[in-house]
Amino acid sequence: QVQLVESGGGLVQTGGPLRLSCAASGGTFSSYVMGWFRQAPEKEREFVAAISWSGGNTDYADSVKGRFTISRDNAKNTVNLQMSSLKPEDTAIYYCAAARSWYSRSHYANRYPYWGQGTQVTVSS
Repeated sequence: QVQLVESGGGLVQTGGPLRLSCAASGGTFSSYVMGWFRQAPEKEREFVAAISWSGGNTDYADSVKGRFTISRDNAKNTVNLQMSSLKPEDTAIYYCAAARSWYSRSHYANRYPYWGQGTQVTVSS
């Protein structure tokens, strides 16, 4: 079973950048599709971005497309989310997640069995 730990969250001003990282241990990292999800207060957990086993495919939520970039480094067992042009509506707990299959344009949270504890991102207005 893979274990995931997010880092890099914090308080950032509107328009600013922030980089989140997720470190994986256990299992074979390259065998997992990796995703980022977020959950704002009183809202459902929503998909943000996903990247396939070797990084050849990426998917993004429409709300973050063009602003966020997901990447992975299989040699370091890490997946990153580079966020730019942040908006107050990006405020949420951001979760790293792993799955065995690629769910093209349908990355529902219940399709990802493995989850980190989350890291808080707060964008101030």
